[in-house]
Amino acid sequence: MSSREQKLQTIIELEKVVNGIQDMDVLLERLLAEARGIVHADAGSIYVIENGNLRIKYAQNDTQLRKLSLGDKLPYVAFSVPITDKSIAGYAAISGNVINIKDCYNIPEGTSYSFNKSTDITTGYRTKSMLTLPLKIAGGVTLGVLQIINAQDENGNIVGFDDDAELYITHFAADASHALQHAYDTSNIIKSMQRMAQYRDPKETYPHVERVSSFSIEIYDRWAVNNHIPNQVQQKFRDTLKIAAKCHDFGKVGISDVILKKEGKLTPEERNIMMGHTCIGAMLFEDQNTELGKMSRDVALHHHAWFDGSEHGYPGTFDYTKYESGKPVPDFPRLVGDEIPLAARIVAVADVFDALSHRRCYKDPWPIEAAFQEIQNCAGSQFDPEVVLAFMQVKDRICAINAAIQNPDE
Repeated sequence: MSSREQKLQTIIELEKVVNGIQDMDVLLERLLAEARGIVHADAGSIYVIENGNLRIKYAQNDTQLRKLSLGDKLPYVAFSVPITDKSIAGYAAISGNVINIKDCYNIPEGTSYSFNKSTDITTGYRTKSMLTLPLKIAGGVTLGVLQIINAQDENGNIVGFDDDAELYITHFAADASHALQHAYDTSNIIKSMQRMAQYRDPKETYPHVERVSSFSIEIYDRWAVNNHIPNQVQQKFRDTLKIAAKCHDFGKVGISDVILKKEGKLTPEERNIMMGHTCIGAMLFEDQNTELGKMSRDVALHHHAWFDGSEHGYPGTFDYTKYESGKPVPDFPRLVGDEIPLAARIVAVADVFDALSHRRCYKDPWPIEAAFQEIQNCAGSQFDPEVVLAFMQVKDRICAINAAIQNPDE
């Protein structure tokens, strides 16, 4: 078998890997990493098309990453640019063509697009070779743009992307269209459920859910490094967690508007009825025995449990399938420590931090530093200390996500 045939066979094997990924964001991040690996590219970015703009989702750079300590990530980036033929990514999105540039600082005259050097100037990095192509789903719809940077030879020297590299990446992107379609469909289903929850509870906004989900992934990634979790296990868990975290409060659809939309403090009886949203949420996933179904059930049921087993947490060991909507949750022994599923312990931190740091109908937002301090203060009581440690270790990324995904009224 020739080296080209071996490479194409590797790409076919990678297709099986990416086809198992359910969350769109996790898939895009993985596609970027795998595409870079196929052609030994040092860096790259991936963009999605949103509201007529290209929004960056992920940026990767091995040269910059090697400067960081184990477990640290590059700064979180968030920006959008109009889709025009003046930018390389925009041109690829509009034309549907693959763009192979040998040297971004010496683009031939007569092209409509140019290279923006601002990021290189800011970081001190030198972008040279670049391969850019659209990412498409069924029907030829362009979902986004994949851009990989600085191909390297066996000695680590920067070289251009040759014809074989272009073939491999084009083939990989075409194979990934099925995975992209599946993740796209899953994302739309979850968004529909989010909108349903938001119609019932104005506090469950799309930005809130997206922040909680993104925070959860950042916390888990750091927790996994701290606990030496194998990469394969980590990749599978984070994919499932990204979606399950979005489902944490779906059970509120079964709570009365009188309680759900009440401004001000709930009475003890109203609070006990509100606790029922955890049981209702779990029942939504009762018949789903996939890993996603199980984790969504765990998160919905236990994200209000307290790590120390305090009575402040709920619903404890109560059999949620016996819960009657509109009734108070019975008082049962609470789960303690590791009895609480890891995903729920992570979402608990992400959810409370977001609730503290943003405006709700019954309170003003806390200053961001005060919200971080409150999470730290509750380590060992309300929250798992190891999860809080991971949360504080990714503070910069939490702040960046918090700033990037804002509520419309903030």
